Amino acid sequence: MALGRSGLSLVVMLAVVASSCQTEDKRPLPHYTSNGRGLARTNAAEDKSNRHFIEFRSRYALTYGHTYVIFGRTDKNGNMINPEVAGLAPASADAAPYIIGHFVPVPATTGATDGDLEEQYRSASWRVMLTDEEYSDTVAYIRKLQATSHLWDASIYNCNAFVANIARHMGYNPPSIWLRPQQFITTLRETNAG
Repeated sequence: MALGRSGLSLVVMLAVVASSCQTEDKRPLPHYTSNGRGLARTNAAEDKSNRHFIEFRSRYALTYGHTYVIFGRTDKNGNMINPEVAGLAPASADAAPYIIGHFVPVPATTGATDGDLEEQYRSASWRVMLTDEEYSDTVAYIRKLQATSHLWDASIYNCNAFVANIARHMGYNPPSIWLRPQQFITTLRETNAG
């Protein structure tokens, strides 16, 4: 039986998705902090004026993990003050929508999910310190994205794609959305942090 073009495309797409899920996560990677231009922070005076941040983060999960952002303010020691979380995930704690979402889009949530702020689940992160203007612009974009992202699809619009949109808006070049979350965040940082 011959496959039509759409059937062949489906087989290729499923092969790409399946192959991206075959690697294993590494041990948790160190925390990295950069300024808004992606360069490592070195200037203490700059630290005092730029207390807003966005952190691109991945965490371990029962499956291949999750990618999301945390944003807010830090205290003088770099600790987060009332952080907010934005990410894209199926809108249910039940496994069924997650599984179905590998074949067809399912309803999504764009806020925090279980484990996002728990340090033991962090697999990689890249914190970018922002000026007030950069922060206001980024948060406005995140709010717009949250208001318009209603569906999650593992192959087309997943958590990596959601975070890639934020990174792209900030002027960064995001990696492929089909990487595992830890690889996605690590590659995002390595590609853009100078």
